[in-house]
Amino acid sequence: MRELGISVLDELIAHLARLPGIGFKTAQRLAIFILKSPDEYAQQLAQAILDVKLKTHLCKRCFNVAEDEYCRICSDPKRDVHKICVVEDIVDVMAIEETHTYNGLYHVLGGVISPLAGVNPEDLNIRPLLERVKNEPIEEIILALNPSTEAETTIIYLTRLLRDTNVQISRLASGVPMGSHLEYLDGATIGMAIQARQKIDKE
Repeated sequence: MRELGISVLDELIAHLARLPGIGFKTAQRLAIFILKSPDEYAQQLAQAILDVKLKTHLCKRCFNVAEDEYCRICSDPKRDVHKICVVEDIVDVMAIEETHTYNGLYHVLGGVISPLAGVNPEDLNIRPLLERVKNEPIEEIILALNPSTEAETTIIYLTRLLRDTNVQISRLASGVPMGSHLEYLDGATIGMAIQARQKIDKE
């Protein structure tokens, strides 16, 4: 319910301003754009927002966004089933896919290990990853985590868990700055980092 004295335009601005990366001024511009747009566009936008909430869920296999039981990548018979690229979030899958340099599968952890933030290994999709390694013909795990101290902790943890498997573990090559996020890097940088990925010693 809208607060007393708050106009519908102010309410729209307030909701838009809650979106990540959207400040108050940008929210104002977006709200005015929607206000001035044809009714048909506003209805399509509203329907698209409802559809993404009501018709999508996490892929049963890799935890990417999906409309069916499995996402479009897991359902694609042309993908290389011998490689899994492990990422933090769904947006990282999108960033890598835009480079058109990787044709394997993915696994979305849902974050990285961060005890200070209350995120422990059991809070992430790590056990399903181990099950995939056990049950699928995986030959290589590519750890494509956003460069950070927490990501390094997660890489070390995953490497230890996979130590006794026959799977090769690799990570993105240097060139991805520490503290950066894949979603904000250009496609060329991500593509080169994947192609020049480095093997990780499991010892």
